[in-house]
Amino acid sequence: MNYSLSDLDCSPLNDIELLVSIRERVERMARYFGRTCSVDSDDLVQDAWVAVLEMLPRLDESIGAPDQHLLKRARWRMLDTIRSNSRRRHLSFDDLELEAPAHDLNGSIDVAELMRTLPIIQQRILRGLMEGYTWREVGALVGCSSANVAYHVRKIREAYYAHFQERPT
Repeated sequence: MNYSLSDLDCSPLNDIELLVSIRERVERMARYFGRTCSVDSDDLVQDAWVAVLEMLPRLDESIGAPDQHLLKRARWRMLDTIRSNSRRRHLSFDDLELEAPAHDLNGSIDVAELMRTLPIIQQRILRGLMEGYTWREVGALVGCSSANVAYHVRKIREAYYAHFQERPT
């Protein structure tokens, strides 16, 4: 028995049509969850599409409507993101390391010296923050989400403390 590509129902065109058909629903869900849970809807959309695209090659159309299955995956990923953001927001102050550094801030801080120790992406983020941009605006300029900016800010802070502790006081 000979099979042709037209006999198979896994063509890229079908996948694209499926993704286009759920696009509006995914974005609407993200806007709703973002509004009700105070989370950036762009981050939710990004995470939802990651979940959908991870599931697409393993999608079994024999178990039901594929669009509903992909929407369910997108919703689960959005809710996981909301949960993780909620946990991050509710950490105790001890976990956040908000204490002031144990050094004199009246002394000069050589920002250029610190910048040379940072990777390029963190240099760009620090420069944007020093110019007064918000995390979201810096993320848009650099090409990443506000969650990525938060990660890099944490790494910049760690580099700052490590750099300052190495310098003689």
